[in-house]
Amino acid sequence: MIDIKNIQRVYFLGVGGIGMSALARYFNSKGVVVNGYDKTETTLTKQLSAEGINIHFEDNVALIDKDAQLVIYTPAVPKDHSELNYYQQNNYTVVKRSDVLGAITNSSFNVCIAGTHGKTTTSTMVAHILRHSGFGCNAFLGGIAVNYNTNFWNSDNNVSVVEADEYDRSFLKLSPDVAIISSMDADHLDIYGTPENVEQAFVDFSAKIKTGGLLLSKYGLKRTGDLKATHHLTYDVQNNKADVYADNIKMINGSYQFDVVIKDAVIKDIVLNMGGMHNIENITAAIMVAHHLKIDEEKIKNAVADFKGVKRRFEYIVKTDKNVMIDDYAHHPEELRALITGAKSLFKNKKCTIVFQPHLYSRTKDQADGFAEVLDLADEVILLPIYPARELPIEGVNSEMIIDRMHNDNKIVMSKGNLIKHFALEKYAHVEEGFDGHVIITAGAGDIDTLVQPIKEILIK
Repeated sequence: MIDIKNIQRVYFLGVGGIGMSALARYFNSKGVVVNGYDKTETTLTKQLSAEGINIHFEDNVALIDKDAQLVIYTPAVPKDHSELNYYQQNNYTVVKRSDVLGAITNSSFNVCIAGTHGKTTTSTMVAHILRHSGFGCNAFLGGIAVNYNTNFWNSDNNVSVVEADEYDRSFLKLSPDVAIISSMDADHLDIYGTPENVEQAFVDFSAKIKTGGLLLSKYGLKRTGDLKATHHLTYDVQNNKADVYADNIKMINGSYQFDVVIKDAVIKDIVLNMGGMHNIENITAAIMVAHHLKIDEEKIKNAVADFKGVKRRFEYIVKTDKNVMIDDYAHHPEELRALITGAKSLFKNKKCTIVFQPHLYSRTKDQADGFAEVLDLADEVILLPIYPARELPIEGVNSEMIIDRMHNDNKIVMSKGNLIKHFALEKYAHVEEGFDGHVIITAGAGDIDTLVQPIKEILIK
């Protein structure tokens, strides 16, 4: 375990990553000198710079902090990166983000939220309830909480809410007192090789829960019987076979009202002001954590009603009678399924158009059939070229792989430039016969978010 107590200077390779930036903010809040590199300038890196973190965007050893006592890197940084190699070859302490997160939370009471999808929203919900209710927590999140416009905050209460990332088995460095496992679907097969190895990693994560701790897992997970914890409860959106579930769900103008049934209690008339039935499930798990921590029910309800969501998690960009635009980070078939079905259930009479940017060649290759199946749920599908992130191209793997497997005839692959032109044609300014408007979804984990504002401006003209 690395010792971070006396660190006065830290350097980040990939500082603009969502998880890395939370750690950068943590060190910055402690008065540590924070410097870093990232490949491109983004809204988030601009915010970090405004907070006093020095960032450059050129792989150049002349620009690094040679007095850094700790260097933290993300696996997304290529192995031939000259700054990374300099630090490694000159005997600096160079560690992954997961090692640092494990060290920071080593002595705190930890609520760790894991899952191949759902973990960012659920983590943010838990952290928000703890903060809003006055309970207090340190939060290390994988998304930007809209309420606070940040992915990190600290508290005098020595409780940490941590998004537990399964990528590269990072979450096995954590020591949860309370853990949530929302899902364990096949993903990151470039790391794990097989779906069974993914599932085993989550079983191993459950074994990290401290003696006497609580595990809350989604009802019906494949390996439920193998999950390990002193106390183990299941949760579900509506299934009363689960230990914790939502009941009496009503849809009211894009929001939900419902009860949460827990073994020893019922919390009535909860209002959640964000879309998607999957988010009722996420908040149900978050409410159970708050109940376990003995937070007052009225404080829980007030916190949930005030929750404004997570950037790019079923985020309403436009919401008028005619047009609705939703932006989401979804990049796995099951995430897309929840997103599309959630939007269609809330806006039943609107034509559903999804613009999806596949993320990673390996994921597209592994999940092409699954992507095709769920995208067929939409009325119209527009695919962008694959966003490569850390990967080199794989021969024969492209967005057309998904298109070719789809049954929906209303589908096309187009470039980002052509997409803006497509929306500028004002096709979406008119209500098509048989519909009372449009619900337009932009989804993906790449750089599709840079297109959200231009599309919004066209829609609200």
